Amino acid sequence: MSFTNLDLNLLRVFDAVMTELNLTRAADRLATTQPAVSNALKRLRYVLDDELFIRTAHGVKPTARALALRPAVRSALETLEAAIGPEKSDLVDVSKTLRLCMADSTAARVLPPLIPLLKRAAPRLTLQILPLLSRDPRESLIRGEIDLAVGSFPGIVAQIDAEQEVDSGICHDPLYSGEYVCVMRKDHPLARQELTLDRYCEADHVLVNFSGRMQGQADKLLAAMGRERRIVLTVNQFTVGAQIAAASDLLTIIPIQLIATTRMDDLLTWTRLPFALPPLRIDMLWHEREVRDLAHRWLRGALQEITNDLAGA
Repeated sequence: MSFTNLDLNLLRVFDAVMTELNLTRAADRLATTQPAVSNALKRLRYVLDDELFIRTAHGVKPTARALALRPAVRSALETLEAAIGPEKSDLVDVSKTLRLCMADSTAARVLPPLIPLLKRAAPRLTLQILPLLSRDPRESLIRGEIDLAVGSFPGIVAQIDAEQEVDSGICHDPLYSGEYVCVMRKDHPLARQELTLDRYCEADHVLVNFSGRMQGQADKLLAAMGRERRIVLTVNQFTVGAQIAAASDLLTIIPIQLIATTRMDDLLTWTRLPFALPPLRIDMLWHEREVRDLAHRWLRGALQEITNDLAGA
């Protein structure tokens, strides 16, 4: 079959399946049925003489030919959409809900300044904030359970930058970076002394760990030095860790930018750790199907604007 006889709707199906990597979700995206998507793929396979997609336990995986075709197909469809589709640049009439996944401390930092921006630019847009309970939200993004994840994802970002995440369609942008510090109540005995490694290890600690594990990044570094610390309890929120430190003799580790969001500045003090933790980096993760969505683009831009303003404050 020549290109002149090719049904261009097949390319729309191909693009939807490449985006979703799941036939049922691709059908939902196209407002059609899963059998119709399967039939379209069957026709396209015949035309291109390639399997294009291989079934997996969670959906489908593109072949090398499909991966090679994707950029050209996406570019062609975007050109047609721009030429034929209505021009949208105003969010005032956009009514939808975006689901964001982030830790409480990040939410406390970025949401208050986001509200006036939201009210002015997108008054009918609703944000649903969900807790960040995992360091790997990729499956939730791929399945469409959340629209944006905000947090520290160094391993995932490294894979994306190394182009190891092409198949998943996960995108990222950095929001802000900072330093982890040791936090304690202002009248803690160690607040009046230099925080040496010996004193740090002899103290009791509250560990903030989203997954609830009893070992954090600091413990791995200490173990590499042949040292350890006494963790009395673990919590999964920086705010709770700060509250416990403010009311006890326990030390905790918190990103320095987030101390102000605890609203306990008058009760807490901080000092640098007696060992070097890698700096904190907060990124946004989303699926590539949202790249052209007007509301999603606005939200990402607003979060960038807010964190840039906070960094310069």
